[in-house]
Amino acid sequence: MKWTGDRSGNVDDRRGAGGGGLLVGGGLGSLIIAAIVFFLGGDPSAVLNTGGSSSAQTEQRDLTQEELQVREFVQMLTAENEQTWDKIFSENGMQYSPAKVVMFEGMTQSGCGTAQAAMGPFYCPADQSIYMDMSFFSELQSRFGAQVTEFSVAYVMAHEMGHHVQNLLGTLQKTEQLRRSGNYSESEMNQVSVATELQADFYAGLWARYTENREKFLEPGDLEAAMSAAEAVGDDNIQKRSQGYVNQESFTHGSSAQRKQWFMKGYNTGDIRQGDTFNALLK
Repeated sequence: MKWTGDRSGNVDDRRGAGGGGLLVGGGLGSLIIAAIVFFLGGDPSAVLNTGGSSSAQTEQRDLTQEELQVREFVQMLTAENEQTWDKIFSENGMQYSPAKVVMFEGMTQSGCGTAQAAMGPFYCPADQSIYMDMSFFSELQSRFGAQVTEFSVAYVMAHEMGHHVQNLLGTLQKTEQLRRSGNYSESEMNQVSVATELQADFYAGLWARYTENREKFLEPGDLEAAMSAAEAVGDDNIQKRSQGYVNQESFTHGSSAQRKQWFMKGYNTGDIRQGDTFNALLK
């Protein structure tokens, strides 16, 4: 993907700051469970801390030139998300409020509790911030088979920004009300979670379309890289790799095919009104 000249000031880089780092056992299962808990309104750190863990004290250090370049890349992506969503909200008679992006390594504190590397990138509604430990992308490639490029990072961030959009539009609050009502079974709430995640994928595709129209930033292979990342984090692919079989009733993020489908629907339609995954899936 082509870099643009835009940079956002809403990026908080906590790497190299020193302090306690927490290495948490549990691996992929804990990561997925924590994501489920988080997106349904709970505290994911409570799940991750149940596994074996060890603390490691990290010293303050200067960031490498490569790390500084990664920061600049994240600042650029944040700026492009802000500009795109500001335009989409304005077109629909609303005002957009930007999210903050927090870059960290190992462990940091968030408005939703302890943020840990094992969780992967996530959005915290309490402080309207996205937390990203960049080591996630190495794992995405080595463990889950994704083709990781700059646009893979862009897709993941756009997905998390999609959760921020859901927060601003009241979607996350509604799903939390459903969970707290106690009127729905675990499998039914799993379907709500799938609809929530697929809508965030749709918003990621919508972001890519709008940003491409404005910046012409896509290069050959970029959309394929996003599809590779979406396929890697599909529930069926994760379950096959982690437990050797697929249980569709336990899906919480959608299958690889669904994740690719909804991203491309956002990209191809360029219309936020086409992203009602809830009515499409919860019939």
